[in-house]
Amino acid sequence: MLRRAVKRTCAFVLLSFFGLVVRADDFDEEFEKKPWSEIETRLPAFPEESGLIPFEVGSVAGTRYFVDGTSVSIGSDGVVRYTLVIVSSGGARNISHEGMRCATGERRYYAFGRSDKSWSKARGNQWMQIDGTSNNHHVELYSNFFCWSGSISVISPEDAVHVLKRGGVIHQ
Repeated sequence: MLRRAVKRTCAFVLLSFFGLVVRADDFDEEFEKKPWSEIETRLPAFPEESGLIPFEVGSVAGTRYFVDGTSVSIGSDGVVRYTLVIVSSGGARNISHEGMRCATGERRYYAFGRSDKSWSKARGNQWMQIDGTSNNHHVELYSNFFCWSGSISVISPEDAVHVLKRGGVIHQ
């Protein structure tokens, strides 16, 4: 009799324990399904020459690429935000403030720079998949500077600036 009571108690304890584990797993599953929400983005000051950090993009000749180090931020939503400056071989400048989601491999534009050093809000606000070759500046920033492990790899704006100044990460 005593043995049966002990077995029942042990069974009850084990079932209770597994019941808690199942409930905890359900909680984690529901937690992971919570929809992602982007935080509000504030445009930075217009880039100054002194803050521009050059980076290389594949074998593209004549075009120069820069990130404004003072504009780099990492939001609580997991988005790396930065201002990109592209200077063509003829001297034309394209300036954009952008965001990159390392977790999903996506990017988007927030605003474009005007010649009077003001911002023009981007018309399209959708996230786009980062794809292409090493001759693509978004692929380069994603793979070698901000998101090399498939999630946010830079942990702070200072870390991102350090990686940019170093010329990227060293892949093992």
